[in-house]
Amino acid sequence: MPARRLAAVVAVALIALAGCSAAPDPEGPSSTSPDGVVRVPEDAATIQEAVDAAAPGDVVEVGPGVYEESVSITTEGLTLRGTDRNDVVIDGGGLRANGVVVTASGVAVENLTVRDHTLNGVLVTGLTEEGGLARGSDGYTRLDPDDYPPLQGFAVRYVTASNNGLYGVYAFDTQHGVIEQSYASGHADSGFYVGQCEDCDIVVRDNVAEFNAIGYEQTNASAPVAVVGNRFTDNRVGASLLSDYQEAFVPQRGTTFAGNLVADNQQASTPEVAYGAFGLGIAVTGGQEDLLRRNLVTGHPVAGIQIGSSEDIPPDGTRVEENELHGNAVDLAYTASARAPGAGLCAAGNTLQTTSPADLLSSWDCTAGGSPRAAGVELPRPAAPSGIPYREVAAPPRQPSMPDDATGVAEAPQVDLDGVAVPSPELFADRARG
Repeated sequence: MPARRLAAVVAVALIALAGCSAAPDPEGPSSTSPDGVVRVPEDAATIQEAVDAAAPGDVVEVGPGVYEESVSITTEGLTLRGTDRNDVVIDGGGLRANGVVVTASGVAVENLTVRDHTLNGVLVTGLTEEGGLARGSDGYTRLDPDDYPPLQGFAVRYVTASNNGLYGVYAFDTQHGVIEQSYASGHADSGFYVGQCEDCDIVVRDNVAEFNAIGYEQTNASAPVAVVGNRFTDNRVGASLLSDYQEAFVPQRGTTFAGNLVADNQQASTPEVAYGAFGLGIAVTGGQEDLLRRNLVTGHPVAGIQIGSSEDIPPDGTRVEENELHGNAVDLAYTASARAPGAGLCAAGNTLQTTSPADLLSSWDCTAGGSPRAAGVELPRPAAPSGIPYREVAAPPRQPSMPDDATGVAEAPQVDLDGVAVPSPELFADRARG
């Protein structure tokens, strides 16, 4: 686990070098476009030139092509939008660190593909100083969130992120945002990641993550966060809700994880940086007061849902309600350690066959306040198979482009969680190759 967090901080340290650009050419495109649109390549030869020339509230519209660059967005309220999701490609060539780095509030990244960068496809973060990304000292330094307030408002929609070295879409130190209708595959950490925020007000919905080490990962990002209606299949681990001392705002708490398809996360043809984990559907590790509701979880050789502790952080108050689980070695497993036993956990209305311990449900009564404080039982963990380099994961299938009426503001939408149902096993099957 420390290696992953260190890698993330190294990513932050390197982005300032890899993602920042020179000042715009005064002879370049005007920042006062009559219609508020700066077009690539008509008005600017590169995406970065167009972004640097645009004014707050403008749209940078990118035509089809392969753009061998990294893009840094520091202008508030900007929209970066491709005209065709599959044919507008920001390509790192295995050399550049990041595809798009957003360090300004109210920015939307829409309808394009970001691939083959050594770190991240799209990074949205409030960790900025003097126009660049904040940098720690030697090794790991946890940056003080009081010094780096969260970015306010973002949207990543209809984006395809593939074959990037760490994360596909990475939201860190942000609030009031949405990641939707996007696709991620071939990432050595996770396809989608939300981290280090309180009162996050972030929605992750209608996405597909497959052939990553982890489909969806969330660390120390707390209420409200809604992860709704996604397809997390054919990764090593489907989804992880984690508390980790190497980021601020421990513990992770108060996430609603609902209506997601989490299936067959036992895929060897993936990068193997899942820290030995393999064959897990949903892992809650030190997360507290999370609600897992109406998910379909199937096809996992270790466990469908595993709830455990993280160091000395217990998984208190997690609720497991109305999920359908089958075809897992164990449908619901409780593995909290004696060092950090959990309490107040409960399960109700689920369709499942197996639990560990076998009598788990007898003490997980939601009407009686949930479980007493107690440790769980370790699960057997088969050795994870060797993986493949992230750049060797097969290219994703073509994805649907953004409809003309899909553009929205760069903030979290309202979600009717009561209306969320258990998904079909065919959810977004037409967008997946697994």
